[in-house]
Amino acid sequence: MFFGEYNYKVDEKGRAPLPPKFRREMKDIVVLSRGLDKCISAYPLAEWNKVAESLSSKAMGPTSSRRINRSIFGSAFSVSFDKQGRVILPPTLRDYAEIKEGVVVVGVNNCVELWDSELWKVEKKESDDQVSQIVESPEA
Repeated sequence: MFFGEYNYKVDEKGRAPLPPKFRREMKDIVVLSRGLDKCISAYPLAEWNKVAESLSSKAMGPTSSRRINRSIFGSAFSVSFDKQGRVILPPTLRDYAEIKEGVVVVGVNNCVELWDSELWKVEKKESDDQVSQIVESPEA
């Protein structure tokens, strides 16, 4: 399980560190993909395989399912940690998430999200403002 919020800088080569406790959970391989909310999602390989299994059953379904598969799998990259515990954030994912210099690494249960620090401030405020309403809604 991943939890917590950590602030880092992206270096000139597009690398960002992940917290040591996250690295231990992720082992050697991390799968990066477009998150649903303008962020990069990072999965340990075992969790990525669960996502893949869930989505693959919908691959031949309606157009919307195929588009989800294209978006998620087409943007996925398998990366490894370097000796300093950094992963390369591919340019296409950095552009999508608008990550420039500051990156916030957020644990969200079974995966990790990487956010541009300014976009994270906006998302965190919106989430904080809405969390009690979401919890109390009948759909929650």
